[in-house]
Amino acid sequence: MLLGSVPLGVCFYFVFVPPPGLSHLELFWWLVSFMILTRIFLSIYFVPWAAIAAELSDDYHERTSIMAYRFAMGWFIGLLFPVITFGVVMANTPEHPVGQLNPAAYPTMAFIGAILMTLGALATTFLTWGQIPYLRQHSVRQSIPSVAQTIKEFRRGLENDQFRLFFIIVLVASAISGTTQNMSIYMATFFWQLGSDDLRWFGLIGVGAIVAFPVVALLQRWIDKKYILMMSATMSLLAGVVVVGLRFLGIMPENGSDLLLTILIIDGAFFAAMEVIRGVISASLIADILDQHELNTGYRQEAMFNAAVVFCVKATSGLGILFGGLILSLINLPVQSPPSEVPQDTINHLGLLVGLCLPMFHIFPIMMVRHYKITRQVHADIRQALDERRRTSA
Repeated sequence: MLLGSVPLGVCFYFVFVPPPGLSHLELFWWLVSFMILTRIFLSIYFVPWAAIAAELSDDYHERTSIMAYRFAMGWFIGLLFPVITFGVVMANTPEHPVGQLNPAAYPTMAFIGAILMTLGALATTFLTWGQIPYLRQHSVRQSIPSVAQTIKEFRRGLENDQFRLFFIIVLVASAISGTTQNMSIYMATFFWQLGSDDLRWFGLIGVGAIVAFPVVALLQRWIDKKYILMMSATMSLLAGVVVVGLRFLGIMPENGSDLLLTILIIDGAFFAAMEVIRGVISASLIADILDQHELNTGYRQEAMFNAAVVFCVKATSGLGILFGGLILSLINLPVQSPPSEVPQDTINHLGLLVGLCLPMFHIFPIMMVRHYKITRQVHADIRQALDERRRTSA
């Protein structure tokens, strides 16, 4: 975690600040290189950050609470970014009435983003440092990892049917989300025609995220995690497509109206709440699967399980950038054009593909969650068997 924190922010900054005078090809390789480095250092930080969560508690309910606190800190820092960026750095000006289209603002935006990422990563690293003596300690000396060993460990993890199911769900869902998230700024700028003065108010969606934390703690006391996951994923899907569908039906207010902005913020807050609940429960499920895996095989593979999930997210979000570029080419979105000069047919095609068609593919991973089998009672039996095994070994 410590090794990844500072280089992560540095590489993120250089993604947006290439040297002047680069050719088109040189600019392409600069962008590719620093995006790869950013993802590498993010994985170096994020894999142990995620893996350590499964070791902080063995309790079915307490794990969800730990994940909720983690997501709370992430959302707090994450919401500072758009408020500062769109409210100050990319504010609308006479030269750039749509502030997010001002290229001169991006180096400052990148610097702020890099500082927030590095400081957030360092904070979680040092605040978790005191827990090291209480974590599980290796009983045998660990060998230096190799590619062959990594492949072996990954294959062992996939032999667990519940992890294999979860891996496929994350793979499919991340491919869809990676594309829609990469296209969200285009939807905001061209479909809804929001300027930076509007986008800064989207910091208010944090209210939905804050409300979600006590809600998820309450829900998981009464409902099994898989049903909470299905519910939150379904609600998240609906939050995304309903407003776009209403626009095509002619029911939504006109672009530029205060009422439209209010509706989009409320919809965003609801979406954020569902995404927080989904993220907290998903992280908690991994810890439960790890317990089942240890009972069946005798192995604890926190890092491998979380590395596999991170791989899904990173690989498929990379594909999301590719698919997003293909969509922009398909609808023939003009380069460096203000929203007022983009043909209405192009904007309609953007909304149809990104706002309606893509999100509907989430139905497939949602249906797959039905096959998850580790219920509250099943996990209680697993923990009892593991505790008995450890007492016998001791």
